[in-house]
Amino acid sequence: MQEHYLLIAIVIYIAFTLLVGVYASRYVKSAADFAVAGKRLPLFLSATTLFATWFGAETILGATAEFVEKGVLGIIEEPFGAALCLFLVGGFFAKRLYAMNILTFGDYFKTRYSTKVELISSVLMFLSFLGWTAAQFVAWGIMLASITGISTTLGIFIGAVIILIYTNIGGMWAISLTDFIQTIVIVLGLVFLGYELLTAAGGISKVVANTPAGFFDFLPAPNFEAISKYAGDWMAIGLGSIASQDVLQRIMAAKSSKVAVRSSYIGGFMYLTIAIIPLGIGLCAKELYPELLLQDMQMILPSTVMKHTNTFIQIMFFGALLSAIMSTASSALLAPSTVLAENLIKPYLKKELTDKQLLRLFRLSVFIFACIAFLIANLKTDVYGLASYASTVNMVALFVPLSAALFWKRASALGAILAMFFGLTTWIFFEINPVSTPSLLIGLAASIAGMLMGSFLEPQKLDIKSTNDTKTPS
Repeated sequence: MQEHYLLIAIVIYIAFTLLVGVYASRYVKSAADFAVAGKRLPLFLSATTLFATWFGAETILGATAEFVEKGVLGIIEEPFGAALCLFLVGGFFAKRLYAMNILTFGDYFKTRYSTKVELISSVLMFLSFLGWTAAQFVAWGIMLASITGISTTLGIFIGAVIILIYTNIGGMWAISLTDFIQTIVIVLGLVFLGYELLTAAGGISKVVANTPAGFFDFLPAPNFEAISKYAGDWMAIGLGSIASQDVLQRIMAAKSSKVAVRSSYIGGFMYLTIAIIPLGIGLCAKELYPELLLQDMQMILPSTVMKHTNTFIQIMFFGALLSAIMSTASSALLAPSTVLAENLIKPYLKKELTDKQLLRLFRLSVFIFACIAFLIANLKTDVYGLASYASTVNMVALFVPLSAALFWKRASALGAILAMFFGLTTWIFFEINPVSTPSLLIGLAASIAGMLMGSFLEPQKLDIKSTNDTKTPS
C-alpha cells in the first residue's frame, strides 16, 4: 500500500511540473526569453536556479556516500568545490559577463578571439555536456525503477520525455520556476528525513562520537601527493564550472548585474548549507543500519528511507531526490542545446534568421540533444564516469581562454587555441598514464602555457575595450 501512495504522489508531482512548464510558456515570446528568460529573473528565482544547477543525485547520493566512507576530505570537490565556483563567479565573473550581449561563451569567444575559437570551444562544450546530461537521465531512470518496479530503460525514457517537454515548452523560464519549487521540495524533504533519522540515531553527539579519528579533518596530510589531490578536488568544479554554459545562462537571466552577483553568492551559500543535510543523514543511516555499508554506498539513503520511515517521509525524500535530478537535468539539457543552435548551426545557415525562426531552432536543438543524450544513457558504458569529466574538460580547455579573455588584454586567438589543445591533450595523456600529480592540474598548467605561448607569438589585433564592454540589450 505504501508503494501505491508513493507512486501516486510522484505522478502528481510530475504532472504539476509539466503544468509549470505550460504556464512558463506564456513568458516565452522570443529566443532571448527561451535561452535567458529575457534577462528578467528576480533575485529569488535567480538564486534558486543557480543553486539547483548541479544539486542533483551526485550531491545527495554520491557526496553522501563519499562522506560516510572517507569523511570531510572525500567531499572537497562536491559540495565545497561547487559552492566555491558560485562564490568566484559572484566575485569576479558575473558582473563582467552580464555586461555583454551574449547567449553563449561561444558568442564571446567569436568577438574576443575568432570564429575558429568559437567553433572549437562550442564543440568541446557540447561534447562535455553529453555525458553529464545522460547521467541525469540514468539517475532519474534508476530512481523511478527502484520506486515503481519498471525497467531502468523505461524509467530513463519517461524521465527524458518529461524533462524534454517542460524544457522545450518554457525554456529558461520553465527551468527557473521549477527550480524554485524543486528547491522548496528538496529542503523540506531533507529536513523531515534528517529530523526523523537524527532522533532515531540518538542525537548529534552520539552520531559524531562514533566517527573514526580524523573523520572531520579539513586539511590534507602534509605531503605532495595529498596536497596536490586536495588542490585538484577544489579546482575540478570550483574552477572548471566557471566556464560552463549552464552557469552563464543563469547569470545572463538575472534582471540586473547586481542581481546576478548577489544570486551567485546566495546560491553558493545555499549549496554549501543545504548540501550538509544529506551528509548528516548519511551518518545517521550508518549508525542505524551499518549493514547497508556492504551494498552500493550510493544507495544508503534510499535503502534507509525504505527500511525506516513512513509513507510521508518516503514521499518527501523521493520527491526531494527526483526534484534535484530534474533541476540538474533540465539545465544540462538547455545549456548545450543553446550552444548547438547559436554556435554550431546558426552561423552556417545560408540566411539570416528572424527571432521566431531562432526560437524554433533553439527548441529543435533541445529535442536533438535530448535524443542523443537518451541514446548515450542506454549504452553499456560508464555514463557516470563521463559525467565526472564534464567540469574537468571545461577546466583544462575552456577556463584559461575565458579568464584570459576577461582579464588579460594580450590574450589572442592563437593563445586560446593552444590553451584548449595543450590542456585537453595533456590531461588525456596523464589520465591514461597517471602520475602522483592529478592529471587535471597538469592539464591546467599546460593550458596556461599554451595561452602564454600563443599570445606572445601572435598577439590579438582588435579593440579589446569594445569586446569587454559590450552593452546589454534592452
